[in-house]
Amino acid sequence: MFKSGSVCVLLLMLLFGSGNFLTMEKGFVAGHTNVTARCNMPKPCKVHGFTDWYKAGRYCVKYFKKPLNFTTAEFSCRATAPGAHLVSVHSKKHNDYLLCMVQKFNPNNLRFWLGAFELFKSGKFLWLDGSFWDFQIWTRGEPNHMYTSTEECVEMNWKEIGRWNDDRCHVRKNYMCGFKWNTILKPGSEKMK
Repeated sequence: MFKSGSVCVLLLMLLFGSGNFLTMEKGFVAGHTNVTARCNMPKPCKVHGFTDWYKAGRYCVKYFKKPLNFTTAEFSCRATAPGAHLVSVHSKKHNDYLLCMVQKFNPNNLRFWLGAFELFKSGKFLWLDGSFWDFQIWTRGEPNHMYTSTEECVEMNWKEIGRWNDDRCHVRKNYMCGFKWNTILKPGSEKMK
């Protein structure tokens, strides 16, 4: 037989889903959190003409608060900067920079497209910029539609903040673009560290 304390815990888990309520950060107030409290914003990109972009690893990245489907967002990135694509992510630190940017620029809607997709129902995900798939941080239970054509594109911040989800490509979301900074380094631009 269950004790009343364990029944309460079970009810709380059912009410709050995944149990993320147990990891609330100090300073949490019902209905409001300061999502940028421990956020390390990346430094501006020091590439001529792209100083409103930010450094994330070897990439200059920029958040666009303009909901587009996955394909249209990719073409928008390509039109924005030479060699740009929807952003690829290659480390936890890089992922954290992207999270910090979206928290700063659009704290009320954290979901956005990343530049990854499932290749022809193969269960393998690829980056649009052709870089290696060397990092992933999926939401628990995701990707959940591999080998189907229902959810082939990758977003961030669906159910767990800072983690990825596969979703339908036709859904309109904000997005983030990125390009390797050395592809358009011009004379007079500072070298990035």
